Formats: sequence, C-alpha cells, structure tokens
Amino acid sequence: MPEANQDPAFSVIEHVSRWLARGERAWLCTVLRTWGSSPRPPGSMLAVNAAGEWSGSVSGGCLEESLIREVVEGGEPLSTAPRLVDHGVTEEEQERWRLPCGGRMRLVVEVLDPDRHAGPVARVLDDLAERRAVTRRVNWASGDWQFAGASVPERVEEHEQEFLHTIGPSSRMLMIGAGEVARYVGRMALMNGFSVALCEPRPLFLEGWEEPGIECHACLPDDLIQRDFNDAHCAILALGHDPRIDDMGLLAALESNAFYIGAMGSQRTAAQRRERLYELGVTDSRMGRIHAPIGFSIGSKAPPEIAVATMAQVLAERYRLLHRVSRYDV
Repeated sequence: MPEANQDPAFSVIEHVSRWLARGERAWLCTVLRTWGSSPRPPGSMLAVNAAGEWSGSVSGGCLEESLIREVVEGGEPLSTAPRLVDHGVTEEEQERWRLPCGGRMRLVVEVLDPDRHAGPVARVLDDLAERRAVTRRVNWASGDWQFAGASVPERVEEHEQEFLHTIGPSSRMLMIGAGEVARYVGRMALMNGFSVALCEPRPLFLEGWEEPGIECHACLPDDLIQRDFNDAHCAILALGHDPRIDDMGLLAALESNAFYIGAMGSQRTAAQRRERLYELGVTDSRMGRIHAPIGFSIGSKAPPEIAVATMAQVLAERYRLLHRVSRYDV
C-alpha cells in the first residue's frame, strides 16, 4: 500500500534535491506539450542522475529507458541550456516509442548543476512541503531559474525567452466517518496520489479500522478541517451516515477552499440534509458546492461500487482544478 505522502511531483523534486546536495549533477525532463493521445500530461517530470537513479515518469514507460540510457551513457553535457526533444513526430518514431493513437510529445531536458540549482530546487521543495504552488521560470539561454507566484498547479507555458512550469502540492483527502465505503475510497485515493486521513469521533466505529497509509483522527471534524484541510488541493467526504458529525464537517468544509465536498446518502437523505443546513444559514450558492448524493450516478449499491463512483467524481473535479486557466503573478 502506498505511503501517505507519495505525490509524484514532490517525490521527483525530493530526489533531485538529494542528488544536488550530494554534489551530483541531475537531468530533469518535463513534458512541455502533447498532441493527440499522450500517456502523461504536460508538467509530468522524470529526473535522472549520472548513476542511472531515476524518479518520476513522462510517458508511462515508453520513453523512460531511452532517456535514462542517454543520460548515463552521454557523459558530460555540451551545454547547460535546456533543450527541446520531440517524440512521435514521424510514423517511425511512433512505432519505435509505441506512443498511443499517433500522439506526439515535446519534452524539455534541463541539466541541473549543484552550484547553480541546489538552492532553487530546495526552494521548490520547501514550497511544496508548505502546500504552496510554485512557478519556476526557466531561461532558455542560460537554464537559470526564477520564481513567480502561482494560482493553479501543474501548468506549463512556452514563451520566446523562457518557459514557465507550475508545480502544486499533493492532493489531500479527508474522509469523515469510518466504514466499508471509506475503506475502499481511501485505498483508491492512495493509489491516485492523495494523502488520506480519516476523521472518526465515535470510538465504536474505529474498532477494527486498520488501513495502512491512512491517518486516523479520533476527533470532531470542524477544527481538523480548518487546520489541515482548508486549501484548494483538498477533498472532504462526509461518509458517516450520522448527521451529528456529517453536518458539522460539511459546515466547516463549506468555509474552506476545498476543491471537492461530497456527502454520502440517498436522494431523500440529501434532501433532509439540505433542509438542516439551510436552517443553519447555508446559502444556495454554498449549498451548490456539495456533491450529494456523492459520486457519479452508475446505479451503484455495494461499497466498492460506491467507492468507484465517488473516486471517479473526485478525480474529475481534481482534473478540472489542475487544468483551469492559470494566472501568473509576475
């Protein structure tokens, strides 16, 4: 089972920082642009050092072996300037690299030097650890990094003098209420790169709960949400089937910047919940943030099926967040 904080971007930057701190040069490959079908979206990264150690992915396995071999066997770089590499331009390349559906991919390969890049890479790592999105501005001629504030993660833009790459913090999920649905949702969320926590103030429901990689909090949800699940990279799911804790969690979630808020239950349960929340002063606009009944409507009944429908909806909303048009404060 994945550990709680195995966000791919954080892992790549962490490996690069470690190599640079040891005085080793590193190569950072980033997907700049794709055409047609592509196995990995723009912003995906692969990092390699001279010993052949690597972290991340840019193609789901199609190109990684070639890129790693090129770095290990290529020796000293002729230039420290970033270079563009296009894959899948010809039919021969598409067959060679097995790019799906005739897709094309443009990568930028950067040579990262310990003296020049250790500090900037550490800055990115610190921002991600503090759950701040950060935009690195990379000069095409020199390879030097500068920084700009970012409002949306995982975006790449090409410009004449530089390219901009925004990296966001890991996605977090808070599940309110232990149960079989929470068990399956938590497992799926971990597999999709979320760090996952369970909030369950009822001791009876915590008995027998043991899921590796999922933090457990035996407390009410309101303070926990305000403290740890308040940013735009968080999903909050009320799965308790108990209005005493679900409603409290939803009220706190509606005051947060969470990108997804969902509540489990039937149409009748959702209607009753809305009436209670209206009586507590929730407005129509805020009520519209709640996905209830939770998940896509696929006719699901069993806990694993409900979890599939729920996780699919959470991922759809995360995708919408990550690919929203961004604003750079430069």
